Amino acid sequence: MKSIPQRTCMGCNEKKNKKDLIRIVKIKEEICIDKTGKQEGRGAYICNNIQCLERVIKSKRLERTLGIKISEEIYDNLKKIINGGEFIG
Repeated sequence: MKSIPQRTCMGCNEKKNKKDLIRIVKIKEEICIDKTGKQEGRGAYICNNIQCLERVIKSKRLERTLGIKISEEIYDNLKKIINGGEFIG
């Protein structure tokens, strides 16, 4: 039986299935949201949950982990994804 990859959410610190999380990836000096989960680069994961996103924004944990300033545009796109909106970009 094949094991399902587990990753830890940056907001709630719970281990969850990789496919259930949203991946944010740093490629060179650029941050983007990885819809496929397969882009190269340093990645971080958050739940599809607005409370986890707000914890990450407040604590700036994502910025510390990836070592780069995260723009409001990225956070806005994450909020749209979590709220069921379509991601463009």
